[in-house]
Amino acid sequence: MEPTNKIALITGGSRGLGKNAALKLAAKGNDVIVTYRSKKEEADEVVAQIEALGLKAAALQIDTGVVKSFPQFKEALTAVLKEKWNRDTFDFLINNAGIDAASPFAQTTEEDFDNLLNVHFKGVYFLTQTLLTTIADGGRIINLSTGLTRFATPGYAAYASMKGAIEVFTKYLAKELGSRRIAANLVAPGIVETDFTQRAFNSHPGMHDFISSITALGRPGQPDDIGGVIAFLCSEEARWINAQRIEASGGMFL
Repeated sequence: MEPTNKIALITGGSRGLGKNAALKLAAKGNDVIVTYRSKKEEADEVVAQIEALGLKAAALQIDTGVVKSFPQFKEALTAVLKEKWNRDTFDFLINNAGIDAASPFAQTTEEDFDNLLNVHFKGVYFLTQTLLTTIADGGRIINLSTGLTRFATPGYAAYASMKGAIEVFTKYLAKELGSRRIAANLVAPGIVETDFTQRAFNSHPGMHDFISSITALGRPGQPDDIGGVIAFLCSEEARWINAQRIEASGGMFL
């Protein structure tokens, strides 16, 4: 029998943009699995909020920068899918987990570079590969990019380069998985006020006003501006959108 609800898996779904996307997906009637790296209580709170809507949810631990842990994660995911949903697949993979490490090009260390590479590109590449047989035919893959691949802001050369790689990777996913009717797209937020960017806002007192001044809609982004875009790309209405980069920045640097 066809399952009633689709299932979304969101990495880094315990806070910020990932949490907002999880709740927006749930509001559209999707069940949700969120992952967290270290703060289980935050992930459990998201699960509780989704369950309060009468939907199913689960939380799983993973460090998306550690590729060797992915087979074990797949085993845990498979067990949860069987136990809670009596399924061996899920429908939507949202590669959202990320780390912030602003570092001017001249001062970027190899360790900084590798940390960004492992989480934002290598981890996304191999986690998607690991879970490929677990994503249902006709499913969706949503990767997170950034406005910084379109415009350059000093201090983010390494971070933006990893996201640039993700943008190319997403086109290849769309091409190679098309035979399985799996669509792959990108959401590229501009600056969003979350705990992810809090350090940048706190260390630059005029940043809020500056971001507002170079954004057509006159303010920095909020998580609520992004989650709905991710949920839309997982909807039936978005079934013909594929291999696209959708920037949700309010019109930064136009």
